[in-house]
Amino acid sequence: MANFSATRKLSLVCFLLTAGSAFSQAALPALPGLDAFPFQTDPHSLAISQPAIPSHPFSVIGPRGAVLGQQSGDYELWLFPWKLFSNMRISAEMKDYPVPIDVNEQASSIDVRPDSTIITFSHANFTVREIIFAPKTSADGAGAAVFYEVEAVRPLTLTFSFTPVMQRMWPAESDDKPSPEWVKTQGGSGFYILHENMPDHAAAIAMPGAEAGIMQPYQELARIYPLQFVLHVDPAKDANKLYPLLVSMGNTTATATKGALHSQLSSLDQSFRSSFEGNRNYYEDFQKKHISIDTPDEKLNAAFSWAEVSIDQLRVQTTPDHDEEALTAGFVGSGDAARPGFGWFFGRDGLWSTYAVNSEGDFSTARKEFEFLMKRQSPEGKMPHEWSQTANLVDWKSLPYEYASADATLLLPMAMNDYMRISGDKDFIAAHWENLARAWKFACTHDTDGDGIYDNSEGSGWVESWIPDMPHQEIYQAALDEQASLAFANLAHATGHEDLAKQATDRAAHIREQIEKEYYLPQQNFYAFSWEGKNRTDDTATIFPSVAWWDNSYALAHTGDMPARWASHEFSTDWGTRILSDKTSFYDPISYHQGTVWPLFTGWVSVAEYRMGHSLSGWAHLMQNADLTWSQDPGNTTELLSGQFFQPLGRSTAHQLWSSAMVVSPVLRGLFGLEWNVPEHELAVTPSLPAQWDRADLSNVPFGDGHLDLHMRRENSELIVHASGNAKLSSHVKGSRTVGQDLRIPLPAVEVGIDQALPQPGAVTSQLKALEQHFDEHSYSVKFEAAGGSRQYIWLRINQPSLRSRGSKLRASGVTIADTTQSLQKLTIEFPAGTSYTEKEIRFEW
Repeated sequence: MANFSATRKLSLVCFLLTAGSAFSQAALPALPGLDAFPFQTDPHSLAISQPAIPSHPFSVIGPRGAVLGQQSGDYELWLFPWKLFSNMRISAEMKDYPVPIDVNEQASSIDVRPDSTIITFSHANFTVREIIFAPKTSADGAGAAVFYEVEAVRPLTLTFSFTPVMQRMWPAESDDKPSPEWVKTQGGSGFYILHENMPDHAAAIAMPGAEAGIMQPYQELARIYPLQFVLHVDPAKDANKLYPLLVSMGNTTATATKGALHSQLSSLDQSFRSSFEGNRNYYEDFQKKHISIDTPDEKLNAAFSWAEVSIDQLRVQTTPDHDEEALTAGFVGSGDAARPGFGWFFGRDGLWSTYAVNSEGDFSTARKEFEFLMKRQSPEGKMPHEWSQTANLVDWKSLPYEYASADATLLLPMAMNDYMRISGDKDFIAAHWENLARAWKFACTHDTDGDGIYDNSEGSGWVESWIPDMPHQEIYQAALDEQASLAFANLAHATGHEDLAKQATDRAAHIREQIEKEYYLPQQNFYAFSWEGKNRTDDTATIFPSVAWWDNSYALAHTGDMPARWASHEFSTDWGTRILSDKTSFYDPISYHQGTVWPLFTGWVSVAEYRMGHSLSGWAHLMQNADLTWSQDPGNTTELLSGQFFQPLGRSTAHQLWSSAMVVSPVLRGLFGLEWNVPEHELAVTPSLPAQWDRADLSNVPFGDGHLDLHMRRENSELIVHASGNAKLSSHVKGSRTVGQDLRIPLPAVEVGIDQALPQPGAVTSQLKALEQHFDEHSYSVKFEAAGGSRQYIWLRINQPSLRSRGSKLRASGVTIADTTQSLQKLTIEFPAGTSYTEKEIRFEW
C-alpha cells in the first residue's frame, strides 16, 4: 500500500462497531474526523494486484463483521449477525465540469493484501481509492472498516448513496424496513440513526463534515430513496484529512439511544489508526508463524499462503456475546437476501478443513472448532451439520438444518486423530473422550440394513439430491466409516481404552471387506456410487471413491480404471474435477450435485492420485485449485464452477472455506507427502516434486510443540531432504535411508513433468491430461490424451548420470529426445488426428 500522506489527497473512513457502551450525552458535539496518517506496507508482502472486473466479487471478512461486494466498488456491510446497509455507491460532481460522474463505473484495479483490500477508481480528473479492512482485534470491538482516499484536480462533491437494511442473518426475523432519522450535531453536520420497531436495536451512521442527502418531507407521496452523505472536498484546503464514515450499533435499550450511539461514533473516530495498524501487525505475525513453501513456482508459493489467510479470515465469533469462535463455511454478497453465501457454521465443512488447519500448525483454531461442534453434539452422539449465526434467536431445533447430514459424526474422530498426530496433544483428546465415544457409539448403532456400515438413515451422506432417488448408503460414507474406525482405534489406544481400540480396529477390517463385496464392480473395474441393499447398487461413476485414500490409513483393493478415468476429460475439466462422469445419463454441468466442478472434489482426487502414484494428474489437479486464487474473489477459492465452461456459477460462494483448504492439503499431504506421527516422534516425507523443479523448502512445519524446516534438493539419482529439527524422518519410497539429519530418497532414472495453467474464462476443456504412469526397473511409460491433432509439450528429467551422455542407452518411443546430455529439457508430443481427445503413450527404456 502506498503512503497516503501525500499532498492534495483526501481520505474518508467507514467504520463498523459491533456493540456499544451506554454513555449519556447531553449535547451532541460535531465529530471532528481524523488527520491523515501514513499507511505503510512491506513491498515484499503477500499481495494481488490486477484489473478490477466489475461483475466479480470481493470479500473482506473478520471475526465480527464483513464487507461484501463487487469489484465495481458496490458493497454491503455486515455487523454480524446484522446486515446494516447495501448498495453503497459513489457519484462525483466537479467544479466547472458540468457532467455527473458515476464513480463506480470508473473501477480500474483491485489490490488485495491479507490485512486490506483496495479498489481504485480512475478518472481523468480524479483518483479515488476505496480501502477496506476487517479488524482481527479492536478495543472498540470494530467489525469492518472502509475509507476512501481522493486525489483531485479541482474541488468536487462526492455523494455516497446506500440502502439502509438493518436485517438479521436468516432465519431470524427482522423489521421490514428501518426508519432513518437525521440527527444534527454542532457545526451543521450530523448522523443517521436507523430505528427498528424493537427499541433495543438501532444503528448510527455518520460522516463528519458531510450533509444529509435526500430527506423526503412528509408532504410527499411515500417513496423509497437511498440514504446519502454529501461531502464537499477542496484539495487546496482539505488535504491530509480523514473524513470517517462511522457506523455503530446498539443492541440494548441503553446502547440504542442517541447519546450512547454518538459516544460510540466518537470512540471509533479516535481508534481508527490503531485498529488498522493492529490488523497489519496481526497478518505480518500470522505469515511469520505459519507454514510456508518456497519452490520454483512463485505462483504456487503465493496461492498456498493465500489459502492459509483465506481460512483464517473465516474465523467468526458467535453472537451476541462473542464468547465462541469457529470456522464459517464461506461468504459472498447476499444481494436482496438475508444470507451472505453460506455464512453459517458447518460441521463437515469445518472438519474437512481442519486437516489444513492442523497441518498449518494452527492448533488453537482446530481446538476451538472441535469444541464448538462438540458443544452442539446431540445427546445421542450425532455431530451437527449446520448452525446459523442467528440460531440462538429462533427455535433452531424445529428447523431441518442442525443434523441434516450424517458425515460430521465420522469426520470428528478422523480430524481429531489428525490433530493428535501433528500436535501430540493427547490431553485434549482425553478431556473430550466422552464426546468422541458418543460419536463412535452413534455411528456403530445406526446401521439399518445390518451390514455393519453407518448408512444414510441419519441424514445425507454427501449428496443432498440425487436421480432417481436419494441413496441408502454411499461409498463416500462407507469409506469415511472405515477411516473413522481406524482413527478412533488410534485415539482409544492413545488414551488407554484398549478394549475400544480393538473393537474399532475389528470394525474397520469388517467395513473394508463389506465395501469390496458391496461396491466393487468387476465388469466396470470401478466402485459403485451407493449400496441400496439386497445386492442392488447405483453404478454411477463418481469421484467419491477417492476419499478412501484421504487419511492414508486405507486404500480400496482395486484401483482399476478409476485413476485413468478421473484424470481424463470424462471427469477432469481444465479447472477441476466433476462430481461424476460426463457420460452419465443425468449429467448436468450446472447442477449442484450432478455435474459441477468443486475444488473440494479436485482436492480429494489430487491427494488420492499422489498416494496411488499418479503424480502427474495429482499435480494438474493441485494447480487447478491453486490457480483459482486469482480467478474470481482475489485471494480466495470459489465453491463451484460449471462442468462445461470455465466459469463459476452465479451463486457460487466465492470465499469458500474447504475450497481454500484444498489448496493446503494437496500441497502438504500430496505433493510433499507429509505424514506426521508426533507421539512416536516420526515424520514421513514422500515427495513427488515436478520434474521441472530442482528444489523445495518448507518453513515452520508444525511438529508437536515446535516447528522444523525441510530443505529438499536433487542430487543426481537422489532427493536429499534435510530437517532442521529432531524428528525421525522416513519415506515410503523403497531404498530410502537416513544419514545424520538427511533423508536420502532414491529417484527414478527418468521423470516426466507437465505444465498447468487455467484457460481463459468461458473456455471448454482442451488441455493435456496424464492418464497413466508405469515404472519398472528399466522403463517408464506415460499415457496421455489431448485434443486430436494438437501439439503438446512435456518436461523430461534424466536423473541417472550414466544415461546423460551422447552414447546413452536411453531410448524413447512416441517422442524424440533431442539431447540426452541435458538433465532437463522440453519434448514435443504430436497427437493423432481426431474430432475430440485422442490418446498417445510415450515410453522410455534403458
